[in-house]
Order: sequence, then C-alpha cells, then structure tokens
Amino acid sequence: MGLYRYVRDIWKKPKENLGDLWKARLMQWRKEPATVRVDKPTRIDRARSLGYKAKQGVFVVRQRVARGGRKRERIKHGRRSKHARHTKIVSKSYQWVAEERASRKYPNCEALNSYYVGEDGKSFWYEVIMIDRASPSVLADKNLNWASYHKDRAGRGLTSAAKKSRGLRNKGKGAEKVRPSQRANKRLAK
Repeated sequence: MGLYRYVRDIWKKPKENLGDLWKARLMQWRKEPATVRVDKPTRIDRARSLGYKAKQGVFVVRQRVARGGRKRERIKHGRRSKHARHTKIVSKSYQWVAEERASRKYPNCEALNSYYVGEDGKSFWYEVIMIDRASPSVLADKNLNWASYHKDRAGRGLTSAAKKSRGLRNKGKGAEKVRPSQRANKRLAK
C-alpha cells in the first residue's frame, strides 16, 4: 500500500484519528481570515486525485464558510407573501459557495476543484485548488491547460461540487428536469 492510501484512511474519521491535531488546527483557522492561501494541501491524497500538481501556477486556498441557514435581506417596501419568509431557500452546497468566494478573491485564476478539510459549530473549511490562467507551466501542461480557457467555472456552476448541487450527476429516469438547467426547465414549462 502506498502513502496516500494511509492518508485516505485517516481522513475517513478525522476527529478520532487526528485528535489533538484536529482541535489545534481548527483553533488556528478560526483566527485567520476567511480566505487564506496555503503553501501545500492539508489532504495531499485528495488534492492529487482532484488535479493538484506541485508546480508554478497551481496553488491551494483554504476558504471558510459560515454554517447555518442563509437569511433574506431586509425588504423595506411592498407586502408580498415571500417577504414574510426570513430564511432564503438557496439550493447551493457550502462547497460550491466556498469555490465561488475563492475564485472571486483571485480573479485571474480558475477554481479547478475543492475538498473538505474541517468543520466546527460555526464554520466549514474547504481547500480550493486554483490555477493561474496565464502561467506558462499551466499552459504547457495538457492535463491543466483546458481550465485556462473556461472562465469563471465556479460562478457558472461547472465545478464538480456545483454540478452535484445542480443535480447533474443523475441521468435518465428521474432527472428529466435538471437539464439544461432547472431554471430553463421552468421557463420551458410556461
């Protein structure tokens, strides 16, 4: 068995397996800003399987996302039934939100993929693999250069986590209303 297999087994139950290290990391991450560029991935096995390479133009960002329901902004005018609801119904996963925020922080880069690294009662932490679009080493790499030509992947819902959130992992029976998008399907029904 290789090294990554053991790392993967540890991350199946991180709270039990990592113990004090898990607590110490979370205490440190809480004090940091929401978006932090890190030198190397916390989960090297997961990062490598999602396309990370230790080369110029590829880096990892740790993104914090607040947990809990999303509140609707206060509406000052008009009386409508939907104004009474305080919770906003957003069918986006926390991971997708993390990818969007990381890609907004680095506008010249693309979010390739992301993975879970931690959680506490208030927040989730994800590490997002970012690619510099203009980096010569990325443009020369046949496995990564395709991402430089797809702008704003996270914002358009084209990352793996976003596709999962949009229901695009299912095909055929039961998935008739997810393509081309749920919004387009509603518009076609009218």
